[in-house]
Amino acid sequence: MSQPWGYSCKGGLNVNLNQLEMLQNPGAATRLRNFEVDPDGGYRRIDGFTPFGDTKPNASNTILGMAVYADGVVVCSGTDIFFSVDGEDTWLQLNKASVASGGDSYSAFTGRSTATRASQGRCTFALYEGSSDYGELVICDGVNEPFLFQMTGTGGLNSRTFFAKEITVSGTTGPAQAVIHDQHLIVAGASTAKNTVYYSSTNDIDSFSGSGAGAVVISDAVVGLASFRGDLIIFGRNSIHKLSNINNDNIAVTPITTNVGCLHGGSIQEVGGDILFLAPDGVRTVAGTARIGDVELGSVSRQIQSIIKDIAANPNFIITSAVLRSKSQYRLFYSTNTESPSVAKGIVGTLTAEGFSWSETLGIQALGMVSDLASSGVEKILHGDKDGSIYNHTEGTSFYNAGEATNIAAVYQTPDFDFGDVGTRKTLKYARVSFSPEGEVRPSFRVRYDYEDPDVPQPEPFDITTIALPAIFGTAVFGLVTFGATSDPMERITLEGSGHTCSFRISSNDQRPGYAVNGIYVDYMPSGRR
Repeated sequence: MSQPWGYSCKGGLNVNLNQLEMLQNPGAATRLRNFEVDPDGGYRRIDGFTPFGDTKPNASNTILGMAVYADGVVVCSGTDIFFSVDGEDTWLQLNKASVASGGDSYSAFTGRSTATRASQGRCTFALYEGSSDYGELVICDGVNEPFLFQMTGTGGLNSRTFFAKEITVSGTTGPAQAVIHDQHLIVAGASTAKNTVYYSSTNDIDSFSGSGAGAVVISDAVVGLASFRGDLIIFGRNSIHKLSNINNDNIAVTPITTNVGCLHGGSIQEVGGDILFLAPDGVRTVAGTARIGDVELGSVSRQIQSIIKDIAANPNFIITSAVLRSKSQYRLFYSTNTESPSVAKGIVGTLTAEGFSWSETLGIQALGMVSDLASSGVEKILHGDKDGSIYNHTEGTSFYNAGEATNIAAVYQTPDFDFGDVGTRKTLKYARVSFSPEGEVRPSFRVRYDYEDPDVPQPEPFDITTIALPAIFGTAVFGLVTFGATSDPMERITLEGSGHTCSFRISSNDQRPGYAVNGIYVDYMPSGRR
């Protein structure tokens, strides 16, 4: 007599548990590539990305950083800085020399000669909103003096006014980190003063010598900054500090921890009321408790610790990250500026009721990345690659490599199941997969027996064709999932073969619409024991 068995897809990627432990988490995945965890349950194939306009800001120079500003985006590429609303036709070069003190009209600004800049490093950005139309954007690159850009006016670019200048920070050249904190511009990470944090005058971000300006020194090289809950969090390579009371005589720098530091400033993001950052032992949070001055640190990426070790082991990785507010997601990408975008990797952490659940990406090279709200209130999510191209990060059904649309290769692999009795052989009869398709999709469904033992016959994969029907399951409950409603998104899959354990793999490699896998139901026949 056949027996039913089923589970819901939840828990995300887990590469740290052994086989017995994974049996206690049947909804988790041993592979989850180019899928994302839905906070409400299920694994969804991620979206692709599409070109941002039809031109590059600077030939084929690597993208070094970007920021949402006004109704467009500021991009650092090569030795230059550019602005565009939509990436069409032309990019406005911002690093102009001899700009008038009150700003220039479009024609005067574009007529100015280019300000020579030394080869930029990775760029960070800080936006001081102030009282102007769009605020003042400060760019630090670890090589040049901080660059300040301001734009006022509305309508077409030819009706706006532009201002640009370099900021002198006494005692240093080329800070790499920038943030706005409590009406101050904070910069740090200069090669000539790695342990020093400089802060500007209050409400005067281009003055580092006036009233309220100063500097503090920590016992570690600074790699990142974050303004968080009234404090300035200073991330060092081997420690984390906080600066408090910047606007009074009680300014103080106190250690949060001297036992762990931040691998890369590009990993620092505020997510769900916490600050996330990449440490050698995982993605960690900095979270204040009810006790003043008491900050707890904890890893939220234990499920993917082996992946974290691989990232930490390669000092050549360029690391970028962003928060996708609409998805409650933290995305971190790591790549070198020499490898093909097709082999670039990343991790995706989705904040669920149970904490962060993870997946992987392959084929997204984000050497510069930003996710922020434009002046219209719409969230812009962009990334750029080594070829100097800019992309809308979560649009479309394909990836791009060298300007060509390519397939999204996605795979979800389950643990190896023994259905509660490893000693009994099981003959699988059929399976039903709860899909939520967003169009016509054709994933592949594959069964692997006994850990893919070469001596055990392994059936060929089953191709699935379905359309955008509602994934509604209802009437009968098996295990953790409810199945049986009439709006079945797919026909029953007749299965072949038998084994003591089995795993399932759902994959696709195409440019079709997205889909989610919500759960799997299997009907099987137990047979003899070993």
